[in-house]
Amino acid sequence: MAFLGSLLLILITTTIIAHFSTRIGIPGVIGQLLVGILLGPALLNWLQPNNFIHIFSELGVIILMFMAGLESNLALLKKYFGPSVLVAILGVIFPVAGTMAVGELFGIHGQENIFIGVIFAATSVSISVAVLKELDLLKGQAGSTILGAAVVDDILAVLMLSVMVSLLGTGGSQQSLGLTFVWQVLYFVGVYLLVKFVTPYLVGIADKLFVPQARTLMAIILCFSLAYVADLAGLSAVVGAFFAGIAIDQTKAKTEVDHNIQPIGYGIFIPVFFVSIGLNMTLAGLREDIGLIIVLTVVATLMKLIGAALGAKFAHFDNRQAYLVGAGMVSRGEMALIIAQIGFEAKLLSTDYYSAIVTAIILTTLIAPFLIKLGVSKHNAKSLK
Repeated sequence: MAFLGSLLLILITTTIIAHFSTRIGIPGVIGQLLVGILLGPALLNWLQPNNFIHIFSELGVIILMFMAGLESNLALLKKYFGPSVLVAILGVIFPVAGTMAVGELFGIHGQENIFIGVIFAATSVSISVAVLKELDLLKGQAGSTILGAAVVDDILAVLMLSVMVSLLGTGGSQQSLGLTFVWQVLYFVGVYLLVKFVTPYLVGIADKLFVPQARTLMAIILCFSLAYVADLAGLSAVVGAFFAGIAIDQTKAKTEVDHNIQPIGYGIFIPVFFVSIGLNMTLAGLREDIGLIIVLTVVATLMKLIGAALGAKFAHFDNRQAYLVGAGMVSRGEMALIIAQIGFEAKLLSTDYYSAIVTAIILTTLIAPFLIKLGVSKHNAKSLK
């Protein structure tokens, strides 16, 4: 039962740190990320990334994005789909170009440098979602655009990864780009049918079951099912969880499910997810790679911020909304870590740079909530909704 000790340590420390972080005006998410760095291999080494933490963190990010879908406004998502595409495309082009330039500067050439660009093209908005929820901005113009752009960004990142692994990889699981694309198209067709026709029927079935919290159980089954199938289709599981939340949002079960799922997520799984990101950071090789880490972090942050913000500006957002969109897209989080790991296994990324890349990913993830908070003061928060 040693895992209970680890879970207890995580829950106690994240609760205390999140409380004091919020009291001093720092997003609670930052405190939880720092707990992972403090307790993990980087400092105290009381916790190590293991199978238990990995599973709980996966469930945490799935539940977090499911709740994001529950709190999204489908009409706004449709309205800002065009801006979302612009944000995603420019938010991919700028980081790829910028980080490849950094690679050339530090003597990284060829396919490895291209793959580093692909890694930093990825976006993980799970951290941004938590901060936007905390600031009550998830349902606004910027929040809806960020959520829509995250889906498009995820598709673009997966397609680029598929191309790299299929054409150049030698050690990983390879699947043809055409087959990956077909599966993804079929997946989104299925999601559309599910949201429009199937989910209300499933909620109706739940109402007839003699089972406690039947609606919530049906919602969790739907969430995990869509997440699992998204993973099979080559997409991130969080995309499936997000659409499951949107599906439940369109039914009469929304309020009940939202009320019941939040204690499950925030009480257990989501804190483990945030801590797990910090656990990936180590100080090994930090001195040798410090220059690469600093420059890569700065460039990756600025290029994603500028690219995504420009996409929002081209869609006629005002400066504050455009900045908030850009800041919301900066975090690389678990998406970039997964891509880096796949590339490492496929021999697209060498051991020489793996630790530096992972450290830069963690740092961009830590910076993102501060950038969001920077654009949201007490005076302009209401105008941003």
